Amino acid sequence: MAKTQYYTATTVDGFIADADNSLDWLFEVPRNGGSGAEGFKAFFAAVGAMAMGATTYEWVYAHERLDERPEKWAEWYGSTPTWVFTHRKLATVPGADIRFVEGDVAPVHAEMMDAADGRNVWLVGGGELVGSFADAGLLDEILLGMQPVFLGAGAPLLPRRLTSKRIRLESARQDGQQVLLVYSVTAP
Repeated sequence: MAKTQYYTATTVDGFIADADNSLDWLFEVPRNGGSGAEGFKAFFAAVGAMAMGATTYEWVYAHERLDERPEKWAEWYGSTPTWVFTHRKLATVPGADIRFVEGDVAPVHAEMMDAADGRNVWLVGGGELVGSFADAGLLDEILLGMQPVFLGAGAPLLPRRLTSKRIRLESARQDGQQVLLVYSVTAP
């Protein structure tokens, strides 16, 4: 059965981006085994649709210089349909199946599940968007690549109260300097 998954890198102190919305800290950590491109490729092979917030989309757009190299989108995400939740107009990536939406996540999630056609839905980030899916009972799994980094401030991993009544640790695996934690999530 298809899952809705939040798969992200996080610092030990629970941030997914620094105070300037940068992920530069992430690229300082050496990649070993399955946590790098190989691990992402295996994860993404099961993804049929994805969603991200505007800040995440803007970071990807700027970091990959998609205005100059739109083909970079397809190198990472292929033709996977993507929903970007935003309240403002954002630049588009020619040839990419990107749908800009706003509002309640529930009807969009239904569209995403249809488009995923039995494959998983990946919630890329940010934390507030993922929290909206969790609030609606539409989050099945959290996969955290915990990095050996402390930022002290930044964008929180998941700005919600989710206790062990709703989450359960399914696995933990060391991979070089990273620890991959997998949690199942139940509806409220």
